[in-house]
Amino acid sequence: MADHYYNAEDLGKFGNIGEYQKEMADKFFAYYGEVFKDGALTAKEKSLVALAVAHAVQCPYCIDAYSSDAYEKGYSEAQMMEAVHVASAIKGGAVLVHGVQMMNKVKAISM
Repeated sequence: MADHYYNAEDLGKFGNIGEYQKEMADKFFAYYGEVFKDGALTAKEKSLVALAVAHAVQCPYCIDAYSSDAYEKGYSEAQMMEAVHVASAIKGGAVLVHGVQMMNKVKAISM
């Protein structure tokens, strides 16, 4: 076993997830392919969204894949970093807004 959890070479093995459950993998990859086609959003726009989401869910494989994809689709480093900042603001806001639950609980138990 490697001395780390994430191995960059594993990204290239993603297509092998069907080895133990081909039917489900086929369905996932069909869906995934449809999601990233041009639609109401272009494939290029979806790449930038995916890059931001990859950071929000903290998936190093996704960050690797969509950093390359967004750059290859023509996004600048500044645009990509701005998308990362948007993800950070949303994730940070989500943490803070859940603070209302804590406040409600503390108010209820302190009465």
